[in-house]
Amino acid sequence: MKNLKLLNNFRLLIILFFFFSTFGLQSEEEPADIWNIEMQEETKKEVENQNIENENITQNSIYGMQSQNINELVIEESQTLSSNETKIVGLYDPAENGLDINMWSNSNGDQILKIFKRINKIDLSPDATEILDILLVTNAYYPELNITKKQFLKIKSDWLIKNSNLELIEDYLLKNQIVNENPKLTRYLVDYYLSRSEINKSCEIFSKILDPIEDEYLSKFNIYCLINSEKKEEAQLLIDLKKELGFEDEFYEKKINYLLGYEKEPEISISEKTILDFHLSHKTNPEFKFDPKDSTSKQIWKYLSTSNLLDDIQDIEISSLDKIAIIEKATHEKNYTEKELFELYKRFQFSINQLLNIKESSKLLSQIEARALIYQGILITTKVEKKLELLNALKKSFQKDGLENAFDKELTKFLNEIDLDTVPPNYVSFYEKYIKEDMSELTKIKINNKILHQSKLINYFKEDKISKNIEKDLKDLLKKIKKNKKYFFSKKDVILIEAFKSDGINVPKKYDDFYEINENEMPSDIQLLINNQDMGVAMLRIVEAIGQDELKDIDPDTIYFIISTLNQLDIDPIRNKILLKVLPLKV
Repeated sequence: MKNLKLLNNFRLLIILFFFFSTFGLQSEEEPADIWNIEMQEETKKEVENQNIENENITQNSIYGMQSQNINELVIEESQTLSSNETKIVGLYDPAENGLDINMWSNSNGDQILKIFKRINKIDLSPDATEILDILLVTNAYYPELNITKKQFLKIKSDWLIKNSNLELIEDYLLKNQIVNENPKLTRYLVDYYLSRSEINKSCEIFSKILDPIEDEYLSKFNIYCLINSEKKEEAQLLIDLKKELGFEDEFYEKKINYLLGYEKEPEISISEKTILDFHLSHKTNPEFKFDPKDSTSKQIWKYLSTSNLLDDIQDIEISSLDKIAIIEKATHEKNYTEKELFELYKRFQFSINQLLNIKESSKLLSQIEARALIYQGILITTKVEKKLELLNALKKSFQKDGLENAFDKELTKFLNEIDLDTVPPNYVSFYEKYIKEDMSELTKIKINNKILHQSKLINYFKEDKISKNIEKDLKDLLKKIKKNKKYFFSKKDVILIEAFKSDGINVPKKYDDFYEINENEMPSDIQLLINNQDMGVAMLRIVEAIGQDELKDIDPDTIYFIISTLNQLDIDPIRNKILLKVLPLKV
């Protein structure tokens, strides 16, 4: 490493001593018939970090209020627990959602790990996801039985990465200043932005980190960010310090020397080891050119796509089937658009006989050529049944090769051009499975005072509820319902009444015969958790029970035990949001 020209040896030693004491760094299938109408059941797709886009909490989100109520301070409380100081890390004040700072204190780590193992196999719905987000980043003491702090932090980090809520991750890391405790989570965040060619967003993270960075990869990333922001002298000092501590990385040092101006010739070596190495390979070579392969990582594919470094479809030779296979995979991963892929398919040349006998002709072609033939057949076919047969076959061909996402938007586009009334019975299920209608979710509550759980009583559970006349209104409605001999007292009515009772609202005993409570409806393991005041694990079981379903679609019996659990644990804010989601009539 070249010595700094701006410093003499004496001044360098002083500065190095200062930085060393202040910023010490440490290294550390079977063949499938695509013409069969019955669609094969799609396997559940693993959640892929770079394909999951960060979504803002929508207006009708049952926990949308959290974005405005984030506790921006790290709570640090000194307690005499084995003479150790306990640091509480989180974003949300427990009281905001009816939770408790000790909600994990009675939890058994074995149960936590087992439940999370099951949860990780589920593609959680937005409703379940938001509850789990709140649960994991609410300020609370760590569980201590059969689980270490490191294990619990890993659970949080793994979930945040899987869910890919970038804003939540950034708030969690920076507002608590726990970058060094969560290097994997921090690396995910900065790599995510870099893979999308948003280097400024990556580097902005480092500008907000207050403590010296201990992780070697993050330290190298930070040095590059200093250079990128023209703070070369600071970068050089940190490099010199790392060298003093034994740092060696020939590839990285060559790239950094070029960026610092010590080397005039471009550094043309390319590394795919990390997204940072690949980015440095690109930035230090003005003539950079890279042909991705089937083994190229998804991060690098995304970087190539967002940096406009992928080959133009028009430059791809039709005869190069290996190259087209790579493009199909890239389309599946959304690095090429479907439109680009199908423009490529249009360039294939087929005979009239092949186009008239697609089913038989496709059997004599490669998978890529067969897909191109089927696609061209879709374009020229006017008969609805024939078009649906070809659409079905093309979708199954992609699925067979694990490329189902390569024919997603275009499939929906074709189906939207077909009226449901013209769809033959044997294709209705296929049609309904893949058509995506642009419908806004029903959010406006319609009051129906003829039905208890849809009546004006539900206004009680709103955030700005006024409970002055709630007991009178409840008695009046119950009296009216009792006179109606045909009224059926539904499970949702029961849920409403039990919520009122939980809040101490008087329900006259003469109405007790309206319904009976079956004590067996509450899962015994959850009741045991409630009795032991194990709020954390009980809430995890609720998340698991909701699973991949939206709350509005869950059966009333399941909703009953969820609400009953929240009633017994006095978690009213979350309970109220769920009630407003599942009880009212929406228009």
